[in-house]
Amino acid sequence: MDYPTGIGTSNASSIHLLGHDLANELIGNMSFGELALWLATQQRPTPQQVRVFEAVLVSLADHGFTPTAIAARLTLYSAPDALQGAMAAGLLGGGSRFLGVTEDTGRFLASVLATVSDQPPQTNEQWDELARRAVAEQRASGRFVPGLGHPVHKTVDPRTVVIIEIADREGLRGPHLRLFEAIGRVHAEVLGRKLPLNGAGVAGAALADLGLPPELLRGVALLARAAGLLGHIAEELRHPIAPDIYSTVDRNAVYRPTTSNDITEQR
Repeated sequence: MDYPTGIGTSNASSIHLLGHDLANELIGNMSFGELALWLATQQRPTPQQVRVFEAVLVSLADHGFTPTAIAARLTLYSAPDALQGAMAAGLLGGGSRFLGVTEDTGRFLASVLATVSDQPPQTNEQWDELARRAVAEQRASGRFVPGLGHPVHKTVDPRTVVIIEIADREGLRGPHLRLFEAIGRVHAEVLGRKLPLNGAGVAGAALADLGLPPELLRGVALLARAAGLLGHIAEELRHPIAPDIYSTVDRNAVYRPTTSNDITEQR
């Protein structure tokens, strides 16, 4: 019985990865970002693609004391003998509110672009019209536009313009980024308020323009955030705050036992 893979293999004296000798051809000759993008796409990336990809990784590595970082620190406090548990706890928190926006935005943009695949926009005016239609349809269906708004950056997300500039400089400002920019220009006309294009959303658009499928985009966000979580864990080992977080919540917990009336109302 065969179990084919094109990723890697090893024997007693060698390791091969993506068709190359790991020790003699890859180690020391490529960055981790280049290897990660190659693994994800199964195609050797160009230097331009690597620069955009690594820019996205840096942009998503950390965002302060997010729930994912707090979960990692508390898990380390609970199980200091299992660092992998702390890393996993933080990564498992990458969902629809944190990090998952990268995937959601990529999926949304791809679905909109699929409606004009036979005749994509050529001018800013055409991109704006497509964006108006997409935002209006989202609003009519009662759904949010992925990539719009941020709980901290209320007016501008500082990552957005930088990622767009890097993609443009590297010749990789493709249809997903152009549609995302158009949404930024016109959404206020439809929604009645101005929201920033957030960093997770522009990351999804940039990754989609690199050819990554939507179903892999959250994986890239998690890859980036793993570095940030490792940093939080390293800092926690040097200057722990998890005991204080735990004790503060514990001291301020209010016990409200369930009454028979509450049970009856729930039924």
